[in-house]
Amino acid sequence: MNIRYPDSESALLEFKREVPKNEQIIKTIIGFCNQKGGRLILGVDNNRTIVGLPEDQINKLLESLDHSIYEACYPPIIPLVSAQVFGDKTVLIISVSSGMSKPYFRKSEGIEKGTYVRVGRSTVHATPAMIEELKWQSHRIDFEKLPVYNAPLDTLDSQLIQNFLDARKNQASAKVTQDVLRSYSLVIEEHSELFPTYAGILNFGKSPQFFLSEAMIIVSHFRGIEGRNAIASIDCEGTLLNQFQQAHHFILNRLSKSFSVEGVVRSEKLEIPEIAFREALINLLIHRNYHIQAPSKIAIYDDRLELFSPGNFSGPIEQDQLLKGLTYLRNPAICKIFREMGLAEKMGTGFINIFKSYEAWGLEIPQIIEGANFIKCILP
Repeated sequence: MNIRYPDSESALLEFKREVPKNEQIIKTIIGFCNQKGGRLILGVDNNRTIVGLPEDQINKLLESLDHSIYEACYPPIIPLVSAQVFGDKTVLIISVSSGMSKPYFRKSEGIEKGTYVRVGRSTVHATPAMIEELKWQSHRIDFEKLPVYNAPLDTLDSQLIQNFLDARKNQASAKVTQDVLRSYSLVIEEHSELFPTYAGILNFGKSPQFFLSEAMIIVSHFRGIEGRNAIASIDCEGTLLNQFQQAHHFILNRLSKSFSVEGVVRSEKLEIPEIAFREALINLLIHRNYHIQAPSKIAIYDDRLELFSPGNFSGPIEQDQLLKGLTYLRNPAICKIFREMGLAEKMGTGFINIFKSYEAWGLEIPQIIEGANFIKCILP
């Protein structure tokens, strides 16, 4: 009888039927360490069937593997290497936790070529932008809270900020003061001087794209179900709220509607639940990686809506975890502002609302795809 391993492969778990080359083990362990940790299980097939490893191979790896990983990586990684018995078969488990001194890389390749990360269930080379972000993570720094040194303080629109403070949900009105600006991470002080942050410019800047030229959304309506024959397109720029309003309005007007009449009441229904694309659009804005110099993109086809966001999930998330409301915040300051604007009611409920609305309408299930430095949400 075949015995199956109790867990499935994920961003935190990888199976190998046989012992791979030592360099492949090291790359995978570095990828885990640069993300949220994980386990590499040797002796398990891709379909979770436990095939086991020979005893002499297990003993040899137990004696040498931790040292070889330690010697090959910088900063040094000390894995936990153990064996586990399932019936008459034994597997080898190599475990590491999330590292505190990121980025980790192979000494022989150097930081630029030897840094690896986990993307979904794969281990890939880290891009320069990923390496930079790993450095910030090790110092507990969020990109959105970094100062924009070439931006004067009056880059922030004080009237926009005041409008926000007057209209906040469940909050009393307040005046625009330096303390208030600091509390929302809209400014940061360095060497006794205040500078706007990226979060401040993205949310309340007079010209956000002057400082982050690709922090925008390109929305295109294409003819048919594939290809790039555009019927109409719009560049959504300005603050994040402006981008949300422009993109939402454009999508709403481009989607087809059906009409029904009951008595004297005429009602209309979109092709997809409005709450679904609204939540997907908000997720795109508040969770994207703004350090990556690429725009967000939304494509409208005859049979689906595709939302493309630069960057990966900021934590190890599988699709079933999205349905449980699990979320990691890449941009906590932006999320807080959107929540107090009443656009993001509760963190973690966005994907739940998307899937529930599709289930209620009896439509094909949406797809969330994590690729190499991008996330794509497909709404059929």
